[in-house]
Amino acid sequence: MPQTDRTTDKIALAFGCDLIHAESLCTSTVCTKGARMLSAFKLKWGIDQWVAFLKDKEIPILPRTKAVISTLSTQDANARESMGVRELLSIVYADPYLSLKLLRRAEQNRSRRLGQETTTALAAMLQTGFDDLIALAAASPTTDDTLQGCNDCEFRAVIAASIARAWARQRADISPDEVTLAALLSESGELLLWHFAPELPQMVEAELSSGRAFRAVKAEQQAVGFTFKQMTLALVQAWDLPNIVALLIKGTDTPRANIARLAVDTARHIIADPRHPAIPADLINIRSIIPGAAFTKLIAPLPLADDYKAFVLEAVTENTASTPTKDLW
Repeated sequence: MPQTDRTTDKIALAFGCDLIHAESLCTSTVCTKGARMLSAFKLKWGIDQWVAFLKDKEIPILPRTKAVISTLSTQDANARESMGVRELLSIVYADPYLSLKLLRRAEQNRSRRLGQETTTALAAMLQTGFDDLIALAAASPTTDDTLQGCNDCEFRAVIAASIARAWARQRADISPDEVTLAALLSESGELLLWHFAPELPQMVEAELSSGRAFRAVKAEQQAVGFTFKQMTLALVQAWDLPNIVALLIKGTDTPRANIARLAVDTARHIIADPRHPAIPADLINIRSIIPGAAFTKLIAPLPLADDYKAFVLEAVTENTASTPTKDLW
């Protein structure tokens, strides 16, 4: 098809690659006929240009979030008052875009008031207020829920937050809300790219599916020149979000940062394969950070089939004392 040939030539020119490599990119969802395409100039952007492009963009929310909040806006005053804070918080925890939007808004208001940093989704929501939340959602653009890669990324963040919250509750010296927010925001860079420049994460998908890379980080570096985690951290800095959020997302060697990091890793494994062979190692690693917790409690928040949970529990119980963690992958 002539259009496909022209597209292949453009991709080959933009990336300096051969036509076979360009053809593999074109057959991915990056270059489907009629799809929006980034210019060759933007395709060559580095992380600094993308941060400058994204940092002032209007953050969208998920379509389902907008629908739920729109329904809430039609309820009478009594129904609104009967809804507890935790019920509203569950809406925020189910949408990493909305969580990021509320945190940015709270921090922008804080900078004008010189108040305390906002480090939890609960604090961000309380600072916004119910009426403002409804107005904010009504005015927000929505993401494209037909992009499977975006759906997977969003689901990964939500699962990571749920796991992180359950694990953090096993330690009395850690704030579960802070760890939850960090895990929820861990995919922010990729999520924003899926909305504003889906071609980039689609190129990463093509890199993985072609076999040129076997791990996501390597595929990201090869396809776009930086990792999505680097993008997230650069945006956190550009937005001047609380330092603790950056430290937890970065994964500095502290118990709460390690819990957030392991929750993100475990969620990634689960999304990739609900019977992923790395899950037993994930469980052993988190047990080293929460030594007093039983494996049954640590595996409970993981959305796995009961038979695989039983298999994992048997594996970690039999091998904890004698098998190195790497051998459980």
